[in-house]
Amino acid sequence: EEMMKAMADKAGQLVGQKVQGMEIATNDVFEYHDPVDGSLSKNQGLRFIFTDKSRIIFRLSGTGVAGATVRVYLEKYVAPSGDIGLHAFDVVKPLAAIAMELSGLPTFTGRDTPTVIT
Repeated sequence: EEMMKAMADKAGQLVGQKVQGMEIATNDVFEYHDPVDGSLSKNQGLRFIFTDKSRIIFRLSGTGVAGATVRVYLEKYVAPSGDIGLHAFDVVKPLAAIAMELSGLPTFTGRDTPTVIT
């Protein structure tokens, strides 16, 4: 919870900054607008989108925030002319390092590796 709050407190303040060579285009707390019923779900997670369209998403899952699972989603944009033959883990590994730096996850959780990778 503290980790998520620390990142949320910086929402919008990191635009233009470079982290390990990647420039942040957006950092925010995102909402989901349901296109069917028009409902709005706020505070769905934290989003870091980079100028190359890669992104890192942090979300909590579980019934409460205490003891909740931190889910980290990594998406790296590779142009059609890029090396799309690389293994997925090799592609997102630099993003994982950036995610650890942005979140301070090892400091907050005492973990420096994931318990589940899908």
